[in-house]
Parts: sequence; structure tokens; C-alpha cells
Amino acid sequence: MGVYDEKKETCGTICLKYLLFTFNFLFWLAGGAVMAVGIWTLVEKSDYISLLSSSTYAASAYILVLAGTIVMVTGVLGCCATFKEQRNLLRVYFVLLLCIFLLEILAGVLAYIYYQQLNEELKQNLKDTMTEKYKQPGEEHVTRAVDKLQQEFKCCGSNSSSDWAESKWLKSAESDQRVVPDSCCKTPTPLCGRRDHPSNIYKVEGGCITKLENFILEHLKIIGAVGIGIACVQIVGMVFTCCLYRNLKAEPY
Repeated sequence: MGVYDEKKETCGTICLKYLLFTFNFLFWLAGGAVMAVGIWTLVEKSDYISLLSSSTYAASAYILVLAGTIVMVTGVLGCCATFKEQRNLLRVYFVLLLCIFLLEILAGVLAYIYYQQLNEELKQNLKDTMTEKYKQPGEEHVTRAVDKLQQEFKCCGSNSSSDWAESKWLKSAESDQRVVPDSCCKTPTPLCGRRDHPSNIYKVEGGCITKLENFILEHLKIIGAVGIGIACVQIVGMVFTCCLYRNLKAEPY
């Protein structure tokens, strides 16, 4: 009877090992996906981050990059701990899983909080950023972001093209009699911003603020869903780890 129980326990341990190994492989792939989402946000959409007064959006992306990196390292550690059957490694692995779990929950919560306050922030700051910093010395990143925003989303001005009437740059001689930046034009050419007729520039209801808000809200949903989704999957990994640790502890050397 003792031999049967021992074999049964050993079979259970082997099953847990392979389940945990499979989980770690999938977990490693998921870590790459998490890191990719964070890097994509920071690299491809970094220009838009400069238009936001709050750093919450960027912080969510940085947390995902950090979590994704730790996930990939943890996945390798988990495989080693599983096959070597070392309880100390399993303990470290469990603690790392818990840390990643908390990081990803934090990224999801930050994304959700920012989701709630985004509209108010854009209303308060986007117009001022565009009119006060566009084409100003030392604000090249804002200029690039505004031009990219207006061309990519086919819009002009924060709320409407008339917002540009308050622009520091357009009030100066450097504007060369433009009434809007050339990036407002449907077909951008040098000095095309001198003419603000609807046939020449983008006249979009709600202006760029609506377009940027919709874009960021969609991206925040992705950040939040990825962070919380993978965090939930990690609970399964922690359960498997605890079961394997308990079985190893119970088995004689």
C-alpha cells in the first residue's frame, strides 16, 4: 500500500511538473507580448505622450515593459526550478510571479484611472500646449507631435482650426502670414497654411481633441486588458507552483 501511495504521489508530481513547464512556456510568450505592447506604446506613440500633461499613460507602458522583461526571465527560471525540483528555486519563482502579478494589476489600475480623467486633462491642456509651444525654441518634440497628430488624424486645432488664432508662432513674423500650420492642410505644401478654406484644410467636428482622446482610450483599453488578463493567468501558475512545492516537500530525498 505504501509503494502504491508513493507511485501515485510521484505520478502527481510528474504531471504537475509538465503542467508547470507548459505554463512557463506560454507565460514566457505572454511576457514577450506584454513587453511588445509597452515598447510599441513608447516608441510608435511617444510623440503623443509629449502632448499630455500627466505621466500616467507613459507610466502604464513602462510598467508593462518592466513586467514583460521580468516575465521572460521568470519563465526561464520557472522551467529550471520545475525540472531540477529545487524548492528554493520554486520559492524564488513564486515570489517573482507575485511581484509581476502586482505590477500588472498596477498597470491595469493606472490605465483605468487615467481612462476616467483623460477627457478633462485634454480639455484643460491640449489647446494651451498647441498654441503656446508649437514651433517654439526647445519644443521641437511638441511641434513634431502636433504635426503628426493633425496629419494622422486629419484634424486641425484642439477644438477647431480657429484655435490657431491664439498661437504664439502664428502671431509672429516667422509664420509667414500663415493662419494655420501647414500640417492642417489636406495636401501639405510649403505655405499652404495661408488659406484656411474647408477645401484646403481639415475642418473636423470636435477637432483633434476628440480624435486623440478616442485613440488614447482605445490604447488604454489594450494596456489594461493585457495587464489584468495576464495577471489572472498568473494565478494558475502560482497554484501549480504551490502544489508542486508541497509535493516535493512531502517526498523523501
